[in-house]
Amino acid sequence: MKRDDYINWDEYFMGVATLSGMRSKDDTSQVGACIVNNRNRIVGIGYNGMPYGCDDNQFPWGREGGFLETKYAYVVHAEANAILNSSTDLEGSRIYVTLFPCNECAKLIIQSGIKEVVFLEDKYHDNDIFIASRKLLDSAGVKMRQLQNFKLRIENR
Repeated sequence: MKRDDYINWDEYFMGVATLSGMRSKDDTSQVGACIVNNRNRIVGIGYNGMPYGCDDNQFPWGREGGFLETKYAYVVHAEANAILNSSTDLEGSRIYVTLFPCNECAKLIIQSGIKEVVFLEDKYHDNDIFIASRKLLDSAGVKMRQLQNFKLRIENR
């Protein structure tokens, strides 16, 4: 008999994004992203971290201080890493991300051809860079939706 308590595609891909975010060494924001094509195949994953080849012990991870003393000058966002880690055309795909994308990531999402953003949290909703992000995504016809009632569950069976 077929079981009926399996996870759906949204839960599966957001689970991959969440697990990817757990790779981040950022102590305040572990953001993960998973890009999926129209056949429900994963074509890119990423998390927020230092650029490839940069020693993450040599750069700051804090949020306070001058720009050059914070992570904001150095960390590559999960969405950008997922796009860069992909080796295929992303036209028409969707991205699952644990935190709504900033304006810079929105530009990359639009330019790469991704047509839907599925996100978990939108805790910076009223900040200018996220207002700009929604304007950009909306103008480009990129669908945005928040995944409700998601809880990562990993069980031994």
